[in-house]
Amino acid sequence: MRVTIEALGAAGDGIARDEAGRPLFVPFALPGEVVEADPGPARGDGRAAALIAVESPSPDRIAPPCPHFGTCGGCAVQHLADASVAAWKAARVAEALSRAGFRDVPVEAAKPSPPNSRRRADFAIRRRPGGITIGFHARGSAEPFDMEVCFVVQPRILALVEPLRAMLASLPALHRAGSAMVNLLDTGPDLWLRTDGPLSPRDRSLLAAFAEAQGIPRIAWSREGTRETPEMAAQLGPVAVTLSGVPVVPAPGAFLQATPQGEAAIVAAVLEGLPRRMPGKPRIIELHAGLGTLTFPLAVRGRVEAYEGAPDAAAALASAAGRAGARVKATRRDLVRQPLLPPELNGAAALVLDPPFAGAAEQAAILARSTIPRVIYVSCNPAALARDLGVFARAPGWRIERAVAVDQFLWSSQVEAVVTLSRGS
Repeated sequence: MRVTIEALGAAGDGIARDEAGRPLFVPFALPGEVVEADPGPARGDGRAAALIAVESPSPDRIAPPCPHFGTCGGCAVQHLADASVAAWKAARVAEALSRAGFRDVPVEAAKPSPPNSRRRADFAIRRRPGGITIGFHARGSAEPFDMEVCFVVQPRILALVEPLRAMLASLPALHRAGSAMVNLLDTGPDLWLRTDGPLSPRDRSLLAAFAEAQGIPRIAWSREGTRETPEMAAQLGPVAVTLSGVPVVPAPGAFLQATPQGEAAIVAAVLEGLPRRMPGKPRIIELHAGLGTLTFPLAVRGRVEAYEGAPDAAAALASAAGRAGARVKATRRDLVRQPLLPPELNGAAALVLDPPFAGAAEQAAILARSTIPRVIYVSCNPAALARDLGVFARAPGWRIERAVAVDQFLWSSQVEAVVTLSRGS
C-alpha cells in the first residue's frame, strides 16, 4: 500500500491512513514521507504495518548510528534529526496539557541527554544451546538479542556485557532465564543479578571473583520473577551516589534518574518553579521523594517534608539527610493508599511531586481542592499527566506558569515534563 505519513505517533511510529480511513501505524516512517507499507493485524483503532520502502524521504531523516536500530526495542527514533525529536517530544507534552484542559501552553523543549550517558540498564539473559544471550529486549518481543554496541548506555556499563556473558556461562544458578540490573554509582557499577535457580556456595564464589575482577563493589541477587528482597551475594566495598552534593547509599536496583544531565534539567526546572518570594522559614512538601534527587536541592530553599513509600528508599533518604544535616524530615508513607489530606498541606509554600509512571490520581484531586498555592508536578507519562492535571483545569483558580519537556531517554518515545501550577490570575 502506498501511503503518505501524516504524523508521528506516541510510540514513534509514522501514522498514515488505510483505504478505509483507519490509522495505519508504520514504524520507522516520518511525517511527510511517501512510503510503501504492508498492512498487518489490528492495533487499537487502526492497523499495524511494516515499512517496505521510503519513496520520498523526509528532510529530517538521518542515518541511524546504531547497527541494532530496528532490532532493539529500546530506540524508536534514531532515524529522526535531534531538533525534530525535541520538537515532537515537546508537542507530546503540550498535547497532554491540552487534553487536561490547559490549551495553548508553551512548552520549553530541552536538549536531549548526550549519547552514552545513561547510567541505568536492565539486561535480559537467556541460556541457549549456543551459549548465553545478554542484551535488551528485541523490538516487539520478550526475548533479548545479543548486544554488541549501544550508543545510549555509559561505556562502563556496556563494558560489563561480555565479561557477564562469560561468567554466566559457568554459573549453575542460571538455568534458562535471568536478568541483570546495573546502576552506575560514584563507587562503580552496582549489579543486581536475578536467576531462575538458587545460589550455591560455588555460585557465590564465582560472583565474588567476578566482582573483584570487574571492580564491582556490590553484587546483589534474587530469584527471577519474584518480589524477594535482594540478598548480598558479594560485597567488596561501600556503595554511594551523590545527589546535589549529598552522598546517599542506595539499595540494589534503586531508582535513579536515567542520566546526570536529565537529573540536572529536572532539578533546575523544579527550582525555577518555586515562588520567587517565600517566607523566612518556608515549608516545602515533597511527595514520592525517592532517594532525594529533588529533596536536597529543595532543602537549600526551605524546610522539606519528604514522603516516600518504598522502605529502602525512605531509609536511605533519612540516613543521608541526617548525616548531611539537611533541613529534611523524611517520612515513609504509602502515598497511593494514604495520600496527604488538605489539613496536612496547610501552611506549605509549595508542593513538589514526582509520582511513578501510573501518576497520582487521588493525590492530584486532593491537591486541586486544597488551599496550597503552588504545585510542581514532574511526570514521565503524558497520559497520566493529562489525567492528573485535568482536575486542576476543572478546579477554580489554577493556571500553568511554566512547562518544560525533559528528554533523558535518548532516541526513545519517552518524554518527561516539569509543570508548575499556581493559583491566581
